[in-house]
Amino acid sequence: MRRSTGSHRSRAVVLAAVAALGAGLLSGCADDGDSGSGKSGGGGDGGGKTKIIMGLFGSMGFQEAGLYDEYMKLHPDIKIEQTVIERNENYYPQLLNHLSTGSGLADVQGIEVANIAEVVQTQADKFIDLSKTAGVKKENWLDWKWQQGVAKDGKAIGLGTDIGPMAICYRKDLFQKAGLPTDRDKVAQLWAGDWNKYVDAGKTYMKKAPKGTAFVDSAGGVFNAVIAGSAERYYDKSGKVIYKDSPAVKDAWDIAAKTATGKMTAKLQQFQKTWDQGYANGQFASVSCPPWMLGYIQTKAGDKAKDQWDVAAAPKPGNWGGTFLGVPQAGKHKEEAAKLVAWLTAPEQQAKLFKERGSWPSAQASYSLPDVKDAKHPYFAGAPIGSIFTEAAKGIPVQALGPKDQIINQNIVDIGLLQVDQQGKSPEEGWKAATKTIDNALDQ
Repeated sequence: MRRSTGSHRSRAVVLAAVAALGAGLLSGCADDGDSGSGKSGGGGDGGGKTKIIMGLFGSMGFQEAGLYDEYMKLHPDIKIEQTVIERNENYYPQLLNHLSTGSGLADVQGIEVANIAEVVQTQADKFIDLSKTAGVKKENWLDWKWQQGVAKDGKAIGLGTDIGPMAICYRKDLFQKAGLPTDRDKVAQLWAGDWNKYVDAGKTYMKKAPKGTAFVDSAGGVFNAVIAGSAERYYDKSGKVIYKDSPAVKDAWDIAAKTATGKMTAKLQQFQKTWDQGYANGQFASVSCPPWMLGYIQTKAGDKAKDQWDVAAAPKPGNWGGTFLGVPQAGKHKEEAAKLVAWLTAPEQQAKLFKERGSWPSAQASYSLPDVKDAKHPYFAGAPIGSIFTEAAKGIPVQALGPKDQIINQNIVDIGLLQVDQQGKSPEEGWKAATKTIDNALDQ
């Protein structure tokens, strides 16, 4: 598990949680598992209808939410089929291979946010310009999301589906026992505007921490949350690798390292079995969580923790997750596929997907629709997730993404910080280990 460290996680567990939880509890914004459903080649006609193949990874939820059926009812001449490869780490290399050969492509291809920069920079000529499709309005999307899928010449090679605006999920019962406020607005005020204040809250928590508990799950999770709100992190706007000298990376590293050296973490690694057990056993009091994490928490923490978990605004807005849909030039039915993508990513459909699957919309035009605006989560004490995640989404900056963001992030978290958190290495030793591994991976 855990391969999309800087973006989003564990589609396999999301699949399982969907089956267990039903509508509106989580989002398909992560990648894991390893099974396919069908072949990954596309195009063709069936029964006199134009058949459009959706080539996707993980659980993007369109079929489960009934959107394909709705579109086919509106367009009787269209038949939609989808093929799925569970793990993005298996899906993406195949996509690149198909793009290079111009064969084996579906009519529509999903693109994970961790890969969008590389696709935009190196494969833009292999996709059609979706900005020219009828009904596609740039202003419908959050500006930063729209920009992620646009090449330098203004060509939109991918339209955004979901995103992962950041919040903090916390255990009210554990906060109360440690002498911290439990009201979500007062909790948010503890750390408003500054992740260092989140660390300060952790120090306060640990002074009276209930036995066997820690303030936060992992140093790596803290790093991901902090770095998620930075405009420049691993690359600058010109495409130069800057992670070693990046102020944003240094700030996120220092804050995360403080939680580890200050013994505020449960020393867990996210999306591992021990982390799942940590939820079940109530081992930590807070965790950074985008909307798609809510269903995961509910599944792992179980019914006994209902109403104990709540959701508060994060210190600063950040994004963890998101996907895009693109139409390859080599597709058999480009015009029909583009119309389908425009419809699937329209505000009304993104709102329906959120209601049925919990996938937070990247279409800001959907935030005024009742299904999004008025959304509350019954498991999390009725938290008004519609307003919390809307405010977070609007505050996310346009980020400079690079082709190897995922590799850099994964090694910082899984090599560097994990050594500090679990092995007692100094922050300096952890950073040295991380940069050595990253530079080898980047051939520097």
